[in-house]
Amino acid sequence: MKKFVLIGAAGYIAPRHMKAITETNNELTVAYDINDSVGIIDSISPQSEFFTEFERFYDYAHRLQRNSATKLDYVAICSPNYLHLSHITAGLRLGCDVVCEKPLVPTLEQLDELALVEKETGKKVYNILQLRHHQAILALKEKVAHNNRADKYDVVLTYITSRGKWYMESWKGDPRKSFGVATNIGVHFFDMLHFIFGKLEKNKLHYTDEQKAAGYLEYEKARVRWFLSIDAKDLPEAVKGKQTTYRSITIDDEEIEFSKGFTDLHTISYQEILAGRGYGLNDARHCIETVNTIRSTSPTVAKAKEGHPFLPILIK
Repeated sequence: MKKFVLIGAAGYIAPRHMKAITETNNELTVAYDINDSVGIIDSISPQSEFFTEFERFYDYAHRLQRNSATKLDYVAICSPNYLHLSHITAGLRLGCDVVCEKPLVPTLEQLDELALVEKETGKKVYNILQLRHHQAILALKEKVAHNNRADKYDVVLTYITSRGKWYMESWKGDPRKSFGVATNIGVHFFDMLHFIFGKLEKNKLHYTDEQKAAGYLEYEKARVRWFLSIDAKDLPEAVKGKQTTYRSITIDDEEIEFSKGFTDLHTISYQEILAGRGYGLNDARHCIETVNTIRSTSPTVAKAKEGHPFLPILIK
């Protein structure tokens, strides 16, 4: 049984980590968050220690490391994006391996800093890249790998996940903290595209604002028109009023169904990490470079066949 720390226990994604820790027969020993709305712990791991001040939390965790019976093994991080670097390095220097939500860090410079601290501490960082464990994605990757076609696949990616007014008032609505909508909700999709279609060759941005973004990516084996949004107004008419999230990937006009099968992906990710098969810093490098380029690029006019089908509505 491994002992886990959870940083960011009040966050949206934290319950999936708590569940994954217990479902892999491990122990959530201590949790930390500046917000004390963490009643979910009672139904998952009520024995866990909890702190709202980082200094007290870190001192307590450091004392646990003195005794082999209480020694902590992993730090799981679900804190706001802009704090990931500091919390990851704190976990490594505590003497623990670290499991961190996406986006791991915003830039390659910060990724290189993590590699340096890994070397200094002898500990390892794992990134949650859960779509790499989705059965539909794995089947698609296998199909693409064994298809010797000369021309590239034509892919359209659309992801709309409706968010209320609270979103823009939270850290997620502040691009200095979330790094913008393309990074915050898109980074795992960009990782998925690289995972399936290979090295990125072109990266163009066609539209961006605080709620949505659209662009074009060209990989070794695919041309991808993408659109990401947190605005419910962008939902297709067929699903408005019925569902708040819309995921669609079409490949050569054929829809790939992957809307189901998401609930257990964090547990599978933990199983792989604990078995020594987790995704590390080098695995995250490609998608970090992709979103960093998107953030630092000015929108351009889409060329023929490169614009997402929703783009004409956005630029009216």
